[in-house]
Amino acid sequence: MLEEDKGKIVLLNFWATWCGPCRAEIPDLIELQKKYKDQLDIIALSTDEDDAAEVKRFAQKAGINYRIGMATDLLRNKYGGIPALPTSFVIDPQGRVVQKHIGLNDPSIYELEVRALLGLPFDGKVDYFEDTGQVFLKNAERATELPGVDLSKLTPAQKTVALRRFNSESCTCGCKMTLAQCRVNDTGCGVSKQMTAKIVSELSHTPAHSRTPGTPQSTTPQE
Repeated sequence: MLEEDKGKIVLLNFWATWCGPCRAEIPDLIELQKKYKDQLDIIALSTDEDDAAEVKRFAQKAGINYRIGMATDLLRNKYGGIPALPTSFVIDPQGRVVQKHIGLNDPSIYELEVRALLGLPFDGKVDYFEDTGQVFLKNAERATELPGVDLSKLTPAQKTVALRRFNSESCTCGCKMTLAQCRVNDTGCGVSKQMTAKIVSELSHTPAHSRTPGTPQSTTPQE
């Protein structure tokens, strides 16, 4: 979907026609697209249960001047499940997600980020983020913390082992994901929560200096 936008900044906006905050930001997005039409592509993906024709009628009535489409379940999951609307992602010209916004956003923030990515003068500071599994399932293996998983009782070494297991063992809830991916994608999944808790419990009861298999135990010389 974004291949044709390489070289441009993309504002990927998940919205719905029934969402009040989504409707409230439309006029600002229209102006932003108009102002930076040569450098910015705004793409609005509706998460409505309405059909595409109804969304198209809404967009025409609202005077939307940017691209619209329907968000599939697969795409929503790819971007972290989209638990709240509106949710927007700022994507740089190289195709990297550099910012995420949840809820009604101050339009000046969007413009600030666009100008920063374009190398234009701007008044303020922009902090970008690097996803470590908070958003994208493909980055779950980079996560150092997972939703609903308490790693506080583990040593650094045990935590490393736990995270390795979370990323190699599959959840049995039917999601066909690793435990780490399932925790990121569905924080309400009781199966992955129970399985990760079991792994943590097993590791927390492992002696810190347990004997390496195959190493002979020392014996006290007999008199």
